[in-house]
Amino acid sequence: MQGWIKLHRQIQDHWLYKEKRIFSKYEAWIDLLMMASHKDTKFIHGNELIELEKGSFVTSEIKLMERWKWGKSKLRSFLGILEKDGMIIKKSDCKKTIITICKYWFYHDSETANRPQTDYEQTTERPLVDTIKNVENEKNDREDINTSCRKTKTYDDESVPFQLSLRLLHNIRKNNETFREPDLQKWSNDIRLMMERDNRTEDQIRYLIDWCQQDSFWKANILSPSKLRKQYDQLVSKVKSEKQRKRNSLHDIPKKRPEHWSERKPLTKEELSRIEELEAEMPF
Repeated sequence: MQGWIKLHRQIQDHWLYKEKRIFSKYEAWIDLLMMASHKDTKFIHGNELIELEKGSFVTSEIKLMERWKWGKSKLRSFLGILEKDGMIIKKSDCKKTIITICKYWFYHDSETANRPQTDYEQTTERPLVDTIKNVENEKNDREDINTSCRKTKTYDDESVPFQLSLRLLHNIRKNNETFREPDLQKWSNDIRLMMERDNRTEDQIRYLIDWCQQDSFWKANILSPSKLRKQYDQLVSKVKSEKQRKRNSLHDIPKKRPEHWSERKPLTKEELSRIEELEAEMPF
């Protein structure tokens, strides 16, 4: 089956779409397409000027979790699969997540949607060989979508893999000023493989880069992204065990409040919401 249908964003206001439910992966993908901006735009987000290209939008993990009724692990796994398949690019920091739909024009082609009825009539009369060519072209377009975000031989200074490579180098040189100059392009490629093939997020890699270079043992053993990639699971296990040990140590703190302390005030809705956002953005 070929051809286009118009799906207006106002469908999100329809009572069928508003039904409270757990989204399927297909519904979540369609939702991402509808949330993407149809043109380049800029706006203020807090104290930051955000410039978005066509096919991008700003969100957060907690917003998507509430919107789709998903848990954190399911959401991160799904977004990781989309990144690995070259369908989206996700950039996150402590305040926001920017998602860009790769080859957005493929899903949002107004010219194709507005072709006259006569074009359809002419198309139906074309010979079978044209139909075969169209099928092949659509297949090539899909392959182009899947590979367009991955066919990069070099990494510019602003790319996420390059910036993470620089971060690792900077942290290593805090411990060893004479550390040799590495091949940052190779390092960047190793970081990309961690993100695309291993389904590691930018925040998780950044966190481990900082953590490993502060650990007395691992700072001497993690001296490249390839080593970080190889020891990733072991590092995560170490991080989690340290966090658990700190939680257990809290039980030793006296629970009784001194008499001169004022009564504790309950948290406001805004404070609770902020705590939930911070917990959702934690890499591990």
